[in-house]
Parts: sequence; structure tokens; C-alpha cells
Amino acid sequence: MPRVVMITGASSGFGEAAARRFAQDGCALILAARSLDKLQALAATLAGQCQVHAAALDVTQQESVDAFFATLPEPLRAIDVLVNSAGLALGLEPAHKADFSDWETMIDTNVTGLLRVTRAVLPGMVERNSGHIINIGSTAGNWPYPGGNAYGATKAFVQNFSRALRADLLGRRVRVTNIEPGMSDTNFSTVRFKGDVARADRVYEGTRPLSADDVAQIIHWVNSVPAHVNINTLEVMPTCQAWSALGVNRSMEADAGGTDS
Repeated sequence: MPRVVMITGASSGFGEAAARRFAQDGCALILAARSLDKLQALAATLAGQCQVHAAALDVTQQESVDAFFATLPEPLRAIDVLVNSAGLALGLEPAHKADFSDWETMIDTNVTGLLRVTRAVLPGMVERNSGHIINIGSTAGNWPYPGGNAYGATKAFVQNFSRALRADLLGRRVRVTNIEPGMSDTNFSTVRFKGDVARADRVYEGTRPLSADDVAQIIHWVNSVPAHVNINTLEVMPTCQAWSALGVNRSMEADAGGTDS
């Protein structure tokens, strides 16, 4: 039986690209996302390379997660690699203007959804003493930016949860990796701006951002290193991106009461 690789958020972006990369190795693929029609179209293109099981999954709903795993074909239940790629950002407003429902959706997807799927898969990996969980974090989990409030917080959670998993799994042959991409040209900004393609395109003007294929190659690589090697965290940015100076506002009036003595 070839390696069994499960990918959430597999209908687009990093998840779709990762599916195509693992298919090149002949891995058996479990593809999950809310958009079943997109999944089925992807599965059709990969069917000649490997075994593919595609099924709808909404990670924000426990019933959906339970039903997904309950109906997995028996030969695919021993999952070797889990790629938690389902995630999103919504809005870029400052915290005092943000839509609270957007915050809830990001937490339900990026945090609770990741927990649900991981908790469903991890016991089998521990029992078999073999496996690899690859979480998709973000540079936003390390480096805050205006408007990244709740999104960055969810990715900081992914980072710390990944580290805690490594601590819990010490002594077992189950690896955990958190991959943290920076600026990437996928459908990420289109989703963030709720379908405003023109606004999303402006994010990438004059740049050469990471592509989904770039990140998929990294996802594949961290799994391909020898089994005794664990890539804990891998932060990656395009060459055109780096850290900026700390923000300083010079227009604010001095506090009432005078100057420093």
C-alpha cells in the first residue's frame, strides 16, 4: 500500500498544489474541502497517477468531520501524512472596526477546525507509531501587521499547538511540522476581500510572491527527509518580502503634564 496522504483545503491554493505534488509519488490521496465539485475535478485529473478519495468536509462542523472519517474506505484509514491546509483570512480592518463574525469564522476554521481533524487522525498515528502532521501556519503568526489581528492570532495558535504536539509526542515516531508562508499568490487575498479581485490583485502588484507550487514543494520536502529528522518550523517569504521597521506615529501630541525630565 502506498503512503496515504490526507489534505484538507485541497480544492485550491496550497492544498491543491500539495495534492498534485504527492500524486507524482503515487501516494494514495484523501482530498477534503467544502467544494466537492472542485475536489472531484481535481481527483479526475489525478486519477491516472494514484488512488484518490475525494469527499466534502467542513472543518468548522463536528458532524461533518465525524461523517467524513466514518465513511473513509477501510484501506485509507491508516493515514501516514496529514496536511492541515484548510484556513482563511477575512477582512483587513483594524480591531475596533472588524466584523466579529469574520473573527469567529477564522477561529472556527484555522483553530477549531484544525484541532478537530488533528484529533481524529492523531490517535491512529500514535497507535501505529508512525506519521507526520504538517500544519500550514503563516508569517502572520510571528510578525503582526495592521489589520492582521485575529488572523495573526489564529496562526500564532497553530505555531504553538504544533510545538505542543511535538512535546506530547516525544518518544514516538510521529513528526510535526509547521510551515509558515509569507506573501503568496493564491486565492487567499480574494477570499480575504470577499471576492474583490481587483483589490486582491493590488496586493501583488510589482512583486513576485510565492506560488502555491512553491509551498507545495516545501510541504513535500519536509515529509521526504529521513524519518529521524523533524523539521519543526519552516518560515518562508519571497525574496521581495522582508521585515519592516517598527511602526512609529510622530503626529500624536505629548501627554498632558509636560515632557520627560
